[in-house]
Parts: sequence; C-alpha cells; structure tokens
Amino acid sequence: MRAAGDAPGVTGASTVARDVVVVGAGPCGLAVAIACVQRGRSCVVVERSSLVSGIASYPTEMVFFSTAERLSIGGVPFVVPGPKPTRRDALAYYRAVAQHFALEVHQYTTVTGLARVDDRWRLGAESRAHGAMSYEAPTVVIATGYFGQPNRLGVPGESLPHVTHRFVEGHSAFDQDVVVVGGANSAVDAALELHRAGARVTMVHFEDGLAPNVKPWVRPDIEGRLREGTIAARFGARVVSIAPDHVVVRDASGESRVAATQVYTMLGYLPENRLLELAGVPIDAVTGIPAHDPSTMRTSVEGVYLAGVLASGFDANKTFIENGRHHGELIVGDVIARRT
Repeated sequence: MRAAGDAPGVTGASTVARDVVVVGAGPCGLAVAIACVQRGRSCVVVERSSLVSGIASYPTEMVFFSTAERLSIGGVPFVVPGPKPTRRDALAYYRAVAQHFALEVHQYTTVTGLARVDDRWRLGAESRAHGAMSYEAPTVVIATGYFGQPNRLGVPGESLPHVTHRFVEGHSAFDQDVVVVGGANSAVDAALELHRAGARVTMVHFEDGLAPNVKPWVRPDIEGRLREGTIAARFGARVVSIAPDHVVVRDASGESRVAATQVYTMLGYLPENRLLELAGVPIDAVTGIPAHDPSTMRTSVEGVYLAGVLASGFDANKTFIENGRHHGELIVGDVIARRT
C-alpha cells in the first residue's frame, strides 16, 4: 500500500489523475481498487481516516457474524484460528490485502467537493499531510459507508461529554451507572461488555423487547442477564433528556429518572450521501436508496458509481461486506465494457 506521502508528485494543491477514484477505504472500496488492479486500470482510494476505519471503530472485543471466507476480498484467503474472525483479525487481513495488491490509498484525506469538468470528475480534497489536493478521473466510486453520521436522540443533554454514539470497550465504566440506549446488536454487545467490566447497566429501548436480529449466539447471554436482573432494562421507553448524573425516561406510566454517569446511544447510523448529492444522483426520500443499477452499481449520473452499504439506503441490514465485496467486480466490468 502506498500512502499519500509515498505517491510520486503528491504535494499541496497537486492534481492526481487516475482511471478511477474511489472515495472510502472500507472493504468494499478496497474491493473496487483490487478489481481495477486486476483489470489493468489505475486507481486511487481516498480515505478521510485510516484504512477500514469503520472496522477500526468497532468494539475491541467484537467477533464478526460471518465466517472469514465471506469477508475475504481479491481472492486472498482470510485464515483465522477460530470459527469466526475478530476485529483484530479483520484489521490485520485488510492491511495485508492492501499491501499484497500495492493499492494506492491516500489516508487522512477528506474529499470536500466534486464537479464535472468536460468528460471527467474533479474532486477537491484536504490532506492532513499535504493540504489542498485535487483528483481527476472519468469514473468516481462513492463507498463512504455509514459510520460518519450516527442517528441521534435529539434530546436536551445529548451533547454532554459523558454521552457517546460509539462503544469501544467497557473498562472506563467500572463501578459506574451506565445507560445503553438501543436494543439491537450494537447495544446488546455494549451492555454485555460494560456489565463484564463492572458497570451497573440499564438498557433503554423504545420497543417492547430486544430486536429480533440479535445474534443467536449472544441472545441467550443477554436474555439471561436481563432475567436475573444483573443488567436492567426499560423496554417500551424513550430517553427524553440527559443530565450529568441521570437520564429522564418516559414510558406508558410517565417519566422517571435512571442513574447514569455514562450514556451510550447505540442507535445506528445514516448513509453518507453528501458526495452523491453533490454529483446530482437522485436519492429516494422514503428508502434513502440512490438511483442506481444493482447489476453494475452505476448511478443515473454519468461516471458515478456507488459501492457497499450506500446501496441499501436507510436499511443497512441489506448490504454487508459479504455481498458488498462483489460490487468492485461489477463496477470495473461495467467501466471496461462502456469504454471499449
């Protein structure tokens, strides 16, 4: 893998011209770059954070749903010692894949805008190391994923410093009163890890019980903790405000306080469609799905493709690494077919 500082001629205000520019270095974005390498097309991947930053933001002890082979890209085997890979396994694998294919990935470079210039797309960017930059290519692939825009409660106190939309590990909550907002997998994982780290955990969820898609190997554990009361729950309830030492919860019986010096709002994320909107790609107001052809991932705007979970709109449960990793082959196959 070549970082921005290693790419020849990349300095402040430089223009990097390639056949394809991919925005987002998650597994699906990397799969597009690999397909370009395999089909003889030049490609640069522009990433505002680190390689596979979405996976890097997962809890440190997270175990994937899927088996390793279903997360592999580029035909490179993903070998792990256990039945399912961990976050650490995945980070090591995707680093190795990027190095194996010598992918050109410009990390810590934020795309600030894009515009059509004649028959090419020009992307403005700001690099942490090099300042202002620009990229040009006839083809742009938007693979920005979900993790930049968390769903918010929209209640007073949500911006307090002890409130976070991300869970990493439970140690900092030892001997603390903690509220976890949500009832799906991320909330369940956080509640269990916090409990194991010695926190006093209360889950608050607007539905009457846990989400139906909670991982089957985790559900018995969380249900057991709820049943015995070592993790408390307020189902059918909503947080209406947050204070430094408590949250106010409203349910059918009215409002009450729940002690909390740490609050985790595990409510999922919204798709990052800003660049698609700038390019003029129509986005369905109800589903959030950008106008595109699923057989090629080509949008309705010339030269603009999308890859990964953005194709699912507001329903992130439709596209995962397992099926999004194939988008690269579809995209590059279509690019080549339309230019030959």
